[in-house]
Amino acid sequence: MMIKTTTLFALLLGLCASASAATTLEDANRETRQWVQQTMQEQHIPGVQLAIIKDGKVVLSETYGLANVENQVAATPATRFPINSATKSFTGVAIMQLAEAGLVDLDAPVSRYLDDLPSAWRTIRVRQLLGHTSGLPDIIDQHGTEAETWKAVKAQPLVAPAGERFAYNQTNYGLLSQIITKQSKLPYERFIAERQFQPVGMPLSTFGDSYDLVPNAATIYARTPRGTLAPDDNNRLSHWYYDMPYSLWAGGGMQTTASEVARWLIALSEGRLIQPASLRRMWTVEKLNNGSDGEWAAGWPVLQTTPELRVAGIGGARAAFIVYPEQKLAIVMLTNLAGANPQRFIPKIADFYRPIK
Repeated sequence: MMIKTTTLFALLLGLCASASAATTLEDANRETRQWVQQTMQEQHIPGVQLAIIKDGKVVLSETYGLANVENQVAATPATRFPINSATKSFTGVAIMQLAEAGLVDLDAPVSRYLDDLPSAWRTIRVRQLLGHTSGLPDIIDQHGTEAETWKAVKAQPLVAPAGERFAYNQTNYGLLSQIITKQSKLPYERFIAERQFQPVGMPLSTFGDSYDLVPNAATIYARTPRGTLAPDDNNRLSHWYYDMPYSLWAGGGMQTTASEVARWLIALSEGRLIQPASLRRMWTVEKLNNGSDGEWAAGWPVLQTTPELRVAGIGGARAAFIVYPEQKLAIVMLTNLAGANPQRFIPKIADFYRPIK
């Protein structure tokens, strides 16, 4: 009986130690490091940048692995990673900045700001572009030069009446880029640089795709089968190339670092980019015509509304950041493996930091 009691007592001590481990920042950081490196090995992710924000401060900012596998170039805090569609969150902030300046009304039809639109497009609201409820056809389904693809997509019928359903596409953000340019009288990328990058301190953040010469950019990889006769084709690492035309940069053209995204998220939470009321509006899910929730707010996927809000930026199946406003927690994870889908890993990391007071 004494042996059983001693064993039980030891077990209880172990459980208490395990529970208390998650209540200190040092332990949460340690568990995160171990878990990220284990996940990189299991998922064969070459390189990762990670930044954790808790209570308005960066509590962990680290880089792991390789920016370029074939030349064994280590990833560093200065390595630029493409965030692809997570760029849309920055575009959402840009629209809110213009709204605060009285230059854009989210409820206004896009025809107030843009000419030469098909008649079926003219009554679509700006907020419906932001929330992907416009019903527009997707420009990436077209082919040709940028001018030719815009002409082709404008000739297509709507896929649904505006506001009827959520349908993610790049046409929405191509139009938002045009609105930002026209109303700010600045090219899209310059407006983002002047109104977001510079005030926050994001000197490494820029725009471009696989075909642009971006210094210190991570090489992007995939393990997608290439249809060859190689015996290991299903698991062979190869280059992944993506093309993001200039007119669609607002939807996916940004390259940055995890630490700079973290600075931007802190600036958002502190009201240094947009006012708190604008932030709440930006993170409010877009409603459909029938009153039900869509899947996005103004530039941000809404992962959860109850019991607590969770909003995100997700891009290219390789970059993500998730914000937990009630927890005063945000996590940024950038990788260079298409298909890594870090948005699946971030909630596990968040669990390490939730008990911390």
